[in-house]
Amino acid sequence: MATARRAFFFASVAASALAFASCNNQAALPEEAGYGPNPTLPEPQSSWFPTLKVADAVGWKNGEKPTAVGGGQVTAFATGLQHPRWLYELPNGDILVAESDAPPKPEGTSGGIRGWVQGLFMKKAGSRTPSANRITLLRDKDGDGVAEVKSVFLDNLTSPFGMALIGNQLYIANADAVVRVPYVEGETKSAAAPVKVAALPAGRNHHWTKSLVASPDGAKLYVGVGSNSNVGENGMAEEDSRAAVLEIDPSTGATQVFATGLRNPVGIDWNPVTKELWVAVNERDEIGDDLVPDYMTSVKRGGFYGWPYSYFGQTVDKRVDPPRPDLVAKAIKPDYALGSHSASLGMTFVKKGGMGQAFQAGAFIGQHGSWNRKQPVGYRVIFIPFVDGKPAGMPKPVLTGFLNEKGEARGRPVGVLVDQRAGLLVADDVGNAVWRLVAPTS
Repeated sequence: MATARRAFFFASVAASALAFASCNNQAALPEEAGYGPNPTLPEPQSSWFPTLKVADAVGWKNGEKPTAVGGGQVTAFATGLQHPRWLYELPNGDILVAESDAPPKPEGTSGGIRGWVQGLFMKKAGSRTPSANRITLLRDKDGDGVAEVKSVFLDNLTSPFGMALIGNQLYIANADAVVRVPYVEGETKSAAAPVKVAALPAGRNHHWTKSLVASPDGAKLYVGVGSNSNVGENGMAEEDSRAAVLEIDPSTGATQVFATGLRNPVGIDWNPVTKELWVAVNERDEIGDDLVPDYMTSVKRGGFYGWPYSYFGQTVDKRVDPPRPDLVAKAIKPDYALGSHSASLGMTFVKKGGMGQAFQAGAFIGQHGSWNRKQPVGYRVIFIPFVDGKPAGMPKPVLTGFLNEKGEARGRPVGVLVDQRAGLLVADDVGNAVWRLVAPTS
């Protein structure tokens, strides 16, 4: 009886929270106002609960697939996966996909009723599933856009995400450490036990994904580590080496902070023109539908990008106590805003000749989609054109249709990758698929 009463109480709290949140913070600006180098930043609207507007995860029916905007061919490169999140291409064209979800939280770090309610809504959105904790190899032998081989390459990992190959060593960013295994070209399963290279911030893991990229010369690894909170509410001691990009020496494991103030840097890649490191960053919540825009930006060594004390440069977040005007004064304004609450997770640059005439220069962004905005945004893949290594123009939708006519989520795009055969691969963690887009030829 006590268990039933407790379940009823929590259900009532959740319903009340949803009703309360749905009445607040309605967007007042057009969605495009949150894009570009100078997005509109309205006055913040604070509330105890954020707006909770979740697209129920329903998956794709037989024969359904995303829509290629402007033409092109979409194929299901692989299906039947378990929460695929991130992609990496090996030199021989094999594709590795990290099948992963959040690791269990340590006792006492769930965030109370507030965290419990938010967890319910994340589950409705298709997250909070048991993590497969594996990397699967996909091989398209005949080049028809469909992988004939699907093999578990490595398992028993800890919420793996980013991957990078340096020489004959494959590096994997687990939620708690970077590990490595030897790689032999053509193998479909690794028999080696992972060797720990360097520890990564773990524990509460408010943001658990750890993105990873190697420097072009293979001398360093760069890891994106998200914050342990929305705006530091769990104490800044928990944010040590978080909301940051870390630089790791793969030969010794020596780790140092490369840049900070990046709330949740997920997409990570090298700009092929400027040779700078770029990241796609998820910004903070709970101050309105139109704040704060996610963004992508070049990352400077030693740079500070505002979190949690300010956003999009030096706009102060008054919720953070004590304030740090000294840090706000040196906060770097990001290069390009990607819309508020769009959950822009994936980012990859088009390398020379990578996608033909339709996408000559720029970056693809996988927008996982909002769960905390009155009018849903994201749930698509976009392309940002670049000129001379800098963003130039508004986003162009590339893949849509992830929301059906009822507003339910058939899929949610995460990692994006341009493969060696000039196709765009997209990891869809709700649809449990990897999609492949070939751009129109004219």
